Amino acid sequence: MAHDICCWQCGASLADLTLPLGRLDRCKACGVDLHCCRLCALYERSAYQQCREPTVEEVRDKQRANFCDYFKPAAGLKAAQDTGAADAARAALEQLFGKS
Repeated sequence: MAHDICCWQCGASLADLTLPLGRLDRCKACGVDLHCCRLCALYERSAYQQCREPTVEEVRDKQRANFCDYFKPAAGLKAAQDTGAADAARAALEQLFGKS
């Protein structure tokens, strides 16, 4: 079954992988984990815990494979933008307010 899923990191097509993605599936082009928040259709940076699912258990590292039961790969996803400044600001705020 064909699908329109691309790697969240490099944008390479994942059409050769079968769905559902396994927890240990990795991008053949760049090697990043695929069953992770960054490839999920529910991932949203501005949402609580960066997820639109209100009952989800928090996943701290959004770029690593996880066991989330709500994971659904996002179709038509573009490769990641450089978010270094936003990530640095978020880390500074978390340090300031004691969230670890």
